[in-house]
Amino acid sequence: MYDNLTKSDIQKMEEEIEHRKLVVRKETIQAVKEARAFGDLSENFEYYAAKQAKNQNESRIRYLENMIKTANIIEDNSADDEVGINKRVEILFEDDNETEEYKIVTSVRGDSLEGRITPESPLGAALMGHRAGDRVEVKVNAKDHASSYFIKILNVKNTGEEAADVLRSF
Repeated sequence: MYDNLTKSDIQKMEEEIEHRKLVVRKETIQAVKEARAFGDLSENFEYYAAKQAKNQNESRIRYLENMIKTANIIEDNSADDEVGINKRVEILFEDDNETEEYKIVTSVRGDSLEGRITPESPLGAALMGHRAGDRVEVKVNAKDHASSYFIKILNVKNTGEEAADVLRSF
């Protein structure tokens, strides 16, 4: 699994790993110790819940470390007025005459319900490299060219990294 990640994505993952190792790990170990003190482990729900929380934390740490280790580091080399990673794009859907705004992000930050799409999505792939004023065909199914629609790019904003962007849970 080779995810395309920016240096900012890697930094956020490293910060989460550090927090999980220094804070969450201590809390979950303490919770296991406290639950173990309640006595009979065969019927001790608190003990099993604490162990599960501890194991989930350790699993998340391993997952993030593996993701960093196998990441393909990318940089946005697009011009300021060109659609690229971490840019907001206002588009007009020609079929229904509605406008939407999306931010192009890496796969770990993608969430179409929040308006964050990836360059791997059909819409993101169609937008990449285009500028305001361009009319773009979005192919929903690459094998079936009849499944497509047209959009017009109204505006491209260079937003850079935003502190509010968060990694989605895996």
